[in-house]
Amino acid sequence: MKSVMKLGTLGALLAAVPGLAMAQDAAAATVDKGDVAWMMTASALVLFMTIPGLALFYGGLVRAKNMLSVLMQVSLIACLIMVIWVLYGYSMAFGGGTGPFWGGLGKAFLKGVTIDSTAATFTDGVELPEYVFIAFQMTFAAITPALIVGAYVERIKLSAVLLFSGLWATFIYFPIAHMVWDGSGLIFNWGAIDFAGGTVVHINAGIAALMVALVLGKRVGLGRDNMAPHSMTLTMVGAGMLWFGWFGFNAGSNLEATANATLPLLNTFVATAAAALSWCAFEAMGRGKASGLGAASGIVAGLVAITPACGTIGPVGAIILGLVVSPICLFFVTTVKNSFGYDDSLDVFGVHGIGGIVGAVGTGILTSASLGGLGYADGVSMGMQVWIQIKAVLVTIVWSGVGSLILIYIVKALTGLRVSTEDEQVGLDLTTHGESAYHS
Repeated sequence: MKSVMKLGTLGALLAAVPGLAMAQDAAAATVDKGDVAWMMTASALVLFMTIPGLALFYGGLVRAKNMLSVLMQVSLIACLIMVIWVLYGYSMAFGGGTGPFWGGLGKAFLKGVTIDSTAATFTDGVELPEYVFIAFQMTFAAITPALIVGAYVERIKLSAVLLFSGLWATFIYFPIAHMVWDGSGLIFNWGAIDFAGGTVVHINAGIAALMVALVLGKRVGLGRDNMAPHSMTLTMVGAGMLWFGWFGFNAGSNLEATANATLPLLNTFVATAAAALSWCAFEAMGRGKASGLGAASGIVAGLVAITPACGTIGPVGAIILGLVVSPICLFFVTTVKNSFGYDDSLDVFGVHGIGGIVGAVGTGILTSASLGGLGYADGVSMGMQVWIQIKAVLVTIVWSGVGSLILIYIVKALTGLRVSTEDEQVGLDLTTHGESAYHS
């Protein structure tokens, strides 16, 4: 069994993200009931982000004839990944292997995991039941490929969605999770700070979304037909659910119900609030009005940006990060997307990909004690940490970009990607599922 790494400073402690937790000798473990209760709650909160939060957020943004298809895609992806996670995903990410790119298959089918086996936390001798650690990390694995849904809504086959999601989790998500969050991982050992998933979740999904959008092509009638969101009410409800569930995502990544979890909690409030205000302000300056879509987008951009940084930067730094990320994402979802003409339908790349990059690099800057953060590991300067963060971002972009592109073409050869033009015009609710989200 691996023992918990000894860490010299609090900054270094928080740089050691959740994947550091490895199975421990149960006989030496102290399991705190409060930690167990909190982590069970955090796991449920992250599921709530996905179903119903993400499903409603995306569903409201499509046309009414495709609402049910989005709910189904998000839900079935989450269900598929949960099963895969237990079969082999947990082992590939956190199976105790010492390779820099994957954890091996030593814990496939949860071999050796029992109600008595434990996983380490950030405190020596304080551990969690391994089952709750598995469940918590499972919810991260489930939501990440579901984020990609926003890039291909309204025009893709359900069979392609499920095949791509399963392959993508296997060859893209699990290895990146291991590289960033496991003690033997490549990026982990560089000293990259990713407290709750800036690279693993958001950049990873955002780059994959761009690849899918480029290969799949534009929706029929884009630029000609009315493709406005059919229910901003549901989108705002979904955004609120995402924000609520995100406290499990960020504060839960502390793995313990201790004072160290309170910083991610507060930062998740204020960075998100600042980003929503910033998006609306820049939108109002650019087009004369602040929209509900802008407010919802700002909420998500703030949540994305604070994810890698939430455990190491101060609350004022979190506000700064929130203020900065929104205009950058707004520029990408408007000017850049329009200039290049790709149909990333719900702006997964523009918000999650770009927001994740801003957050990851911003973490390297704002973790500085001189800027209110917790400080770097011994001997690490701001410049060194920023370079480490950039390297982590670049590896994630290349791994996800190249790997996703290969997988898309494999899926295209096996199942095809797009529904027929006629089915797309009728809507996926009826043509794929034989039912409608609404009845007149």
